[in-house]
Amino acid sequence: QVQLVESGGGLVQAGGSTRLSCAASARAFSTYVMAWFRQAPGKEREFVAVISRSGGSTVYADSVTGRFTISRDNPKNTVYLQMNSLKQEDTAVYYCAARNGFQLQRGPLEYDYWGQGTQVTVSA
Repeated sequence: QVQLVESGGGLVQAGGSTRLSCAASARAFSTYVMAWFRQAPGKEREFVAVISRSGGSTVYADSVTGRFTISRDNPKNTVYLQMNSLKQEDTAVYYCAARNGFQLQRGPLEYDYWGQGTQVTVSA
């Protein structure tokens, strides 16, 4: 069983930056592919970014490419999402997710474990 706890976020002005963190309880954190998803009110949960077990490979949604960066620190059992040049449309609850295996999947159904989410609100 893996427990994920997100932190960071809050209220940010458009054009600003913030960093989300996700701490994992997993003993073998480096064996999990890690991802960030987000869900805005009235919308489905959508893929944001995913990172390989070693951190050497990443994939991003088109909407965040060039603005967001996913990274991980395996000795600290933590994955991060650096969010720059924020837009109002980035407002959502952001979720951290983990999956067994090695493929960098975009679909939420491919993930085995989820955090409780953290709110990011981007103001004008």
